[in-house]
Amino acid sequence: MIKIPERIERIMEELRGLYKLRVFEDKDPYRVLIRTILSQRTRDENTDQATLKLFNKYPDMEDVALAPQDKLEKLVKSAGFYRVKSKRIKEVSHILMDDYNGVVPDTMEELLKLPGVGRKTANCVLVYAFEKPAIPVDTHVHRISNRLGLVNSKEPDKTELELEKIIPKTYWIELNDLMVQFGQDICRPIGPKHEECPLAEICDYYQDILNQK
Repeated sequence: MIKIPERIERIMEELRGLYKLRVFEDKDPYRVLIRTILSQRTRDENTDQATLKLFNKYPDMEDVALAPQDKLEKLVKSAGFYRVKSKRIKEVSHILMDDYNGVVPDTMEELLKLPGVGRKTANCVLVYAFEKPAIPVDTHVHRISNRLGLVNSKEPDKTELELEKIIPKTYWIELNDLMVQFGQDICRPIGPKHEECPLAEICDYYQDILNQK
């Protein structure tokens, strides 16, 4: 079996050939943070809808902080868990205004102090708002990294720490977006398209399936 460093180079080469990094027009740290909180446990299209409605009505941090709770709930309902999420974004907005002078922090340590912000959310803010090297591990990155044999972990946070040890830092910023596209398109949670996958021959998950036949 191909060694990990060579496997990583092959994975990045294939993913770069399949997908282009998506350009996220709105890199405002506050909006990236709120969007990522809304994205938890829901689909991208639901997140997009909720984010658009929210910021069309309440475009600024202060607007969100002062908005009535029931109004926020209606605006972000499509994101699911809307009562919890609306409460969190309102609380986060207040904390940023009161404790951070309205500025979203750009370090993992400070971001993790905010309610509703875990490592994945914090890493998304670091990568997509501040373009700082980090590895956001969502369900796609966690699943794909385990299937490909890069890691052997059951928890996303453990996957992140293991990936940081083996993935060259030059790949960190692009890794999440490329793997998310790959996970939505080919390496799906149910019904992965093995016949279309350019990484099938170096995929532990697929090789195990072949060996069981």
